[in-house]
Amino acid sequence: MASNDSSSESQKKPNPKKCNLLDHHSIKHLLDETSTEVVKKHGYVEDVRLSNVRLLMGSLIIIIALVAQFYPKKFPENRDFLIGCIILYVVFNVVLQLIIYKKEKNAIMFTYPPPGSFNTTGLVVSSKFPRFSDLYTLTIESADPKSISANKPVELTKSVTKWFTKDGVLVEGLFWKDVEGLIHDYNKEPKKNK
Repeated sequence: MASNDSSSESQKKPNPKKCNLLDHHSIKHLLDETSTEVVKKHGYVEDVRLSNVRLLMGSLIIIIALVAQFYPKKFPENRDFLIGCIILYVVFNVVLQLIIYKKEKNAIMFTYPPPGSFNTTGLVVSSKFPRFSDLYTLTIESADPKSISANKPVELTKSVTKWFTKDGVLVEGLFWKDVEGLIHDYNKEPKKNK
């Protein structure tokens, strides 16, 4: 009977989130993933339109490359067609890189406004974790900074050593508390000057 109780307790406990502390990308990925979970728990729904546009552009680039590769005519006869495919390939790649550079930047998540709120803009959650540094920076800002309902961006910079044990296990309670505090700071009503 005791074994059944211990097995039911182990089923209730989620597996701890763990990463390799020597792998910079592993740490950033885990923190980014957990940040998006916290934002979703606060009622924000992820906006995947930009991701869908990127997938569509990538698919078009692949289709152009495949058509150029498997076009039925051999080289001297299909020269003009290949030149057209190469030009389209370059143009779509440049557009894709511009979207990533201009719009996405360091963003890990775009959201819609929370349902039932008076806010008309969603959030952009972005992060930075420079190589050879232990400082992780999480930023929350409005998806439309020019909107009347846009709040000022807020930022949290903290050493990742505060959130991980020496075994590489994320202390989720501490990290969630910090991210929730950042969301709370963003949603604060700005003080009005009298």
